[in-house]
Formats: sequence, C-alpha cells, structure tokens
Amino acid sequence: MQNQMDLSSLIHRLTAFRDARDWKKFHSVKNLMASLAIEAAELMELGQWKTDAEMDAALKDDAFRTKFEHECADVFLYLLLLCERTGIDPVAAGLTKMALNESRYPVEKAKGNALKYNEFE
Repeated sequence: MQNQMDLSSLIHRLTAFRDARDWKKFHSVKNLMASLAIEAAELMELGQWKTDAEMDAALKDDAFRTKFEHECADVFLYLLLLCERTGIDPVAAGLTKMALNESRYPVEKAKGNALKYNEFE
C-alpha cells in the first residue's frame, strides 16, 4: 500500500470534502444507503457476464484494475459516510461482527463448506 492514512484521518478528509461543497444536506441515511447500493451495483457490473477466470485476467489489466479500484473506493467511501452519519464506528462494528461470525461459524463445522450457520447439524 502506497499511502498509509488511518481511518479517522480518511473520514476527516472525506467529510471536509463533503462539507466544502455543502453536500451534507443531501446525505440523509436513506440517500447514503441508496448511493452505497448504486456504487455496489456499479462494482458488480464490472464482473457481469465474466467467468471467474475472465475476472482474474481482467484484474491484471491496468485500465480495468483502475476502474475496479475506483468502484471499490466509491463503495468504501459511501459506507464511511453512512457510518459517520449514523454514529457507527466502522472498525468497532467490524470487530463485533467478526466475533459473532467466529461464534456462528466454528472451524470444525464451517471449514470447506458454504452452509449458513443455521444449517449446521
């Protein structure tokens, strides 16, 4: 990774960018949720109709990879804006969810399969 900025500094830069343009008034929870979903769909569109092998090959192409990175960034930045708007600490939420997933998907039951936790016997 080229630029090692911490998450709080990135959120500060992102909200300063938003505030300098007076865009906060557009950033309701509903609008941010919609924007996040739209950007996720744009990311998915890059893989539409491609096989896994074609995606792997496309990600080695600089122009495609740049588009892919931009869409990943759009999803990430809208998620950060949504977390900022709702007062969610994304790191704390991620750690909490990982702990829940670790309890729901113990290695001895989940390893090597794609079953949902409520499908374990």
